[in-house]
Amino acid sequence: MEEMLVPLFPLQVVLFPRTNLALHIFEERYKEMIGECIEKQAEFGVVLTQENAMENIGCTATITEVVRKYDDGRMDILVRGRRRFEIMFLDRTRAYLRGAPQFFEEESDTVPGHDGRRKQAMEIYAEVVRLLEAEVEEPPDAQDRQLSYQIMARLPADLNFKQTMLKSRSENERLSEVISFLQKASARLAITLRTRQKAGGNGQRR
Repeated sequence: MEEMLVPLFPLQVVLFPRTNLALHIFEERYKEMIGECIEKQAEFGVVLTQENAMENIGCTATITEVVRKYDDGRMDILVRGRRRFEIMFLDRTRAYLRGAPQFFEEESDTVPGHDGRRKQAMEIYAEVVRLLEAEVEEPPDAQDRQLSYQIMARLPADLNFKQTMLKSRSENERLSEVISFLQKASARLAITLRTRQKAGGNGQRR
């Protein structure tokens, strides 16, 4: 039974496969959990929680770097998403939650090849980043088989939307949703920018 269980870390975050996340570990139960994962080189599950309700689909994470250890046991760590899973049942015998995961992959016919949507998604993503005036980050790999995740991990978005993306087993469907999201975001940001520019030019000059 023990080997079937994965430690769970409920957070107000949605972690996608093969994306990175920085975490600050300060609660005693999670110090214990992360310490054991480091010792055993084991993965743990990141699961979205909102208003005391936890989702049943999450993504496992492996610890790629312990950035800093504090004297009181707190830690700053970097983790990387690995496998999506559905929680089949919970175990509460430890200080932290554990769950029995059922892992799942993409539907076999949904990974696109040279799809025009990939190019479109990359172009609109670049425009949104420009409008956000965000710090330049390494762009997603346009050939990534889960490009939708690589794009959305880099952008602020509603957690429920990201959770829906995590659940989806079709990259084609996710890319369509991402393009729609980016188009709306681009339009909103462009309006905001124009409004700001007009407001900046309305003052009287003396």
